[in-house]
Amino acid sequence: MSWKLKSAAILPLAAVLSSCGGGAEPAPGGIDPQTFADSLHAVMSSDRAVYTKRVVNRLQNDEGVIKATESFEDDKTLPLPAQMFRFGSEAVAEKTDKFSYQLLSLWPINKQNAPTTDVEKEGLQYIVDNPGENFYGEEELGGVTYFTAVYADPAVAPACVTCHNDHKDTPKSDFKLGDTMGGVVIRVPIS
Repeated sequence: MSWKLKSAAILPLAAVLSSCGGGAEPAPGGIDPQTFADSLHAVMSSDRAVYTKRVVNRLQNDEGVIKATESFEDDKTLPLPAQMFRFGSEAVAEKTDKFSYQLLSLWPINKQNAPTTDVEKEGLQYIVDNPGENFYGEEELGGVTYFTAVYADPAVAPACVTCHNDHKDTPKSDFKLGDTMGGVVIRVPIS
């Protein structure tokens, strides 16, 4: 790894965030919105996979110690991976307006996780039809132009598949390990 790459890897998040608010082109010394979104997604997907595999799947499926449920507080169980992701998204929204993210699906168990904009719908369909590829677009929402990126959210552990396939409200019950179950949508304002 070169020194230049090492320096970029330890660039403080505050500096990255401050560089992304003024348009599609990077600010001097900043990064472009796609690189920013790709970097955010790398962290998000890693954290999500670690929680799913090393906490939920291990404790629920492998060791049978505790389950993950939608009503985790009442049931005294673990939050579902999708709930953990939403909690993180809500916490970020309280701290910054430099980006936002959410987990959506063409087959949502919770209807609030269905796509609502044309770019969300197009992006989710694209990542399903084109495994291994991301979707990038722009959209205007509330008078603000956003760079919008959509990334596949695959079933990374057996717990994902059984939870979705067996859920009473599931619109799709034939997921397999590795299937795209939804997508992470990241928005960065560029206007």
